[in-house]
Amino acid sequence: MLVAVMNSQPGMLKFRDLQRRFDRAAAGFDQADFVHRKTADGLMDRLDPMLIDAKWILDIGGATGSAGRHLCRRFKRSRVIVLDASHEMLQQARKKQTWFSRVFGLQANALALPVQAGSVDLVFSNLLLPWIDDVRAMFTEVTRVLRKGGLFVFSTLAGDSLSELREAWATVDNDPHVNRFADMHDIGDGLVHAGLRDPVLDTDFLNVSYRDTASLFRDLTLIGARNSLAGRAKTLTGKGRFRNMDRQLSSRFRGGLLELRLEIVYGHAWGGGPRPAAGEYLVEAAQIQRRQR
Repeated sequence: MLVAVMNSQPGMLKFRDLQRRFDRAAAGFDQADFVHRKTADGLMDRLDPMLIDAKWILDIGGATGSAGRHLCRRFKRSRVIVLDASHEMLQQARKKQTWFSRVFGLQANALALPVQAGSVDLVFSNLLLPWIDDVRAMFTEVTRVLRKGGLFVFSTLAGDSLSELREAWATVDNDPHVNRFADMHDIGDGLVHAGLRDPVLDTDFLNVSYRDTASLFRDLTLIGARNSLAGRAKTLTGKGRFRNMDRQLSSRFRGGLLELRLEIVYGHAWGGGPRPAAGEYLVEAAQIQRRQR
């Protein structure tokens, strides 16, 4: 029932299901996006030492546009494109725009960005990777649209994040309810494979506490974090199985609180410019030395 997350095996997530779930979640998303706000703040802090003149910024998976507005204020001369697969999320973002806003909405799939190659100075991606079916394909698209020397910054979940939910479901059935997150080293390898330069990744941990399981399930629903795994059971989850899972989860309460542990990965990498086609090689003119006789 709950939480489809980052996968490194293409074909595991169903894009249309994700679209529909986020469309339905859009109206209430800002009520439960505290984890998104926390990681967005973490990304903004990590932008502080970066020397970059960002005129065009692409916020991939920008949801209701909160981070896009912060980026616009931070980079005074910038124009920010908030890109999301959900039409309703972008409608919520549009409601917050002022008359002279420099933030624009664009509905598209992150695996096929309708953006000119080499035209973006900064690509920002906050907690999008858990919803991407083919992470390496997205990194390749980021490489394509990012200018040489441009910056890609992102956050995602890793390790055993939400393992409490996964383990509770495992006592009920063998169906996939919560996927496993990609390892940090796999993310780094994907960045390099896509042609991005000098990747740097660091981790932080966030503990989220709930006084009852109903609040947890409500928040997961409000942010659209429901099961979109292609291998999930095709039938409805029975009330009996859900109650059994809920009891298992309730047994983890300590001091009246259920604590979920999230491993947050923050990363950045630099654009390396256009990649040559197979069999082609690019050489900078400045690197060609004059032959001495």
